[in-house]
Amino acid sequence: MMLEGPRASLDLTHVVLKLTAPETDDDTSLFSLALALITLSPILLMASYAALAVQTREFLVITMWVGQIACELLNWVIKRIIKEERPIGNGYGFPSSHSQYMAYFATFLICHLYLRHRFSSTGYTLLDGLWRVVVYAGVLAWAGLVAYSRYYLGYHNARQIIWGLSIGAFLGVVLYSVSELVPRCWPSSYLGRTKIWLLSNPVSTWLQIRDGWAVWPDAGREGEWVRWRRRWEEERRGRETKRTQ
Repeated sequence: MMLEGPRASLDLTHVVLKLTAPETDDDTSLFSLALALITLSPILLMASYAALAVQTREFLVITMWVGQIACELLNWVIKRIIKEERPIGNGYGFPSSHSQYMAYFATFLICHLYLRHRFSSTGYTLLDGLWRVVVYAGVLAWAGLVAYSRYYLGYHNARQIIWGLSIGAFLGVVLYSVSELVPRCWPSSYLGRTKIWLLSNPVSTWLQIRDGWAVWPDAGREGEWVRWRRRWEEERRGRETKRTQ
């Protein structure tokens, strides 16, 4: 049965497009549509966090996911303290939650990729360096496009977006330092001991939570691939031997 009564838009997913540019009367609907899709893209991150957490059981992924949720909760609290309206639409706009969300994600990820993760090598130093630059630029470009989309579509002014980016980047640096950098550099510190307990307690052991980067510079991805490739080739040769008999 269809519900009756007043209705409201879910702010997280409802996006109003610009169909024309008033100053030029040029059709900008395709550009607006592209930015509308980009502005919705952060929703995909939560599903990605969940999938990676279940699949890898990596402490870093779970920590980053928890921090992302905490970042959103903090944004919700700040908005209801400041109570600054959006340029258009309903609800509060300071700081921009999309900008804060993506700045946290990009900052935490780049800190990890730069300080801890080892990419697979092509055998050429220049290509390896270029690949790192491409990855960093791609992450930053995604965050920047999401932030710009909020400005272009009129949901936030520049100040709201800049503050959102600043808060998100700050939180990303702080959480990475607290959860990864300090425990690794000073394992006997309070944060170091806390991380050891989080990884070694019975619940984490039962859930098989691990810190792959504490053992392997790529979290063991290359070793897992080598084991898979060796087993795959053995089984393939076995099937071929059976067919020839």
